[in-house]
Amino acid sequence: MTETIVVAVDGPAGSGKSSVSKAAARRLGWAYLDTGAAYRALSWYIVERQVDPTDAAAVIDALPDFDYRIGTDPATSHVYVGDTDVTEAIRTPEVTAVVSAIARVPEVRAFLTGLFRDIIRRTDRDGIVVEGRDITTVVCPDAPVRILLTADEAVRMARRSAELAGHSAAHVGEALRRRDEADARVVDFMNAADGVTTVDSTDLDFDQTVDAVIQVVQKAAHV
Repeated sequence: MTETIVVAVDGPAGSGKSSVSKAAARRLGWAYLDTGAAYRALSWYIVERQVDPTDAAAVIDALPDFDYRIGTDPATSHVYVGDTDVTEAIRTPEVTAVVSAIARVPEVRAFLTGLFRDIIRRTDRDGIVVEGRDITTVVCPDAPVRILLTADEAVRMARRSAELAGHSAAHVGEALRRRDEADARVVDFMNAADGVTTVDSTDLDFDQTVDAVIQVVQKAAHV
């Protein structure tokens, strides 16, 4: 059996990591893993258990009972905690508000990194596109294809505003900046590490960005 090709995609908020990675995986016929969903699912779990998200010790104590599952089919990817489908619930403002606090706990990152690597190992397709923060440097530093997907801040703000109907551009922009600043305390996602290819989508539309990512994959992985 040939080894699964891992495509690691990193980048700042609003860069299109999730949608572009999912579309690229679908076109390649490969699996897709949204690692950010695990941080959100853990945040949902912490909120549900009424654990203080700023209490690192309490969050760490909750990890052994965190029963997490996620589908890797890019067409139908659902997220479960235990028997509960939390695919929609993890996108609520209540969950979003605590993600950064939980994600900056080193033990949480180490725990989830191990979980991601296990999911990748069990992939039954020829390849898997893995996206999220610090994927290219920490989770999959040896992946044959590593991409930093980025765009100018103004473009990222506009795209995020279009996704979130009913929110003002100023509100979306401030939220995006806060998210980047909080996450930047933990990982460097604005600069490509050695061996990581930058795909700047500032002047590209969605389909062109997917094309650019697939071109990097084809060149690096010879597929």
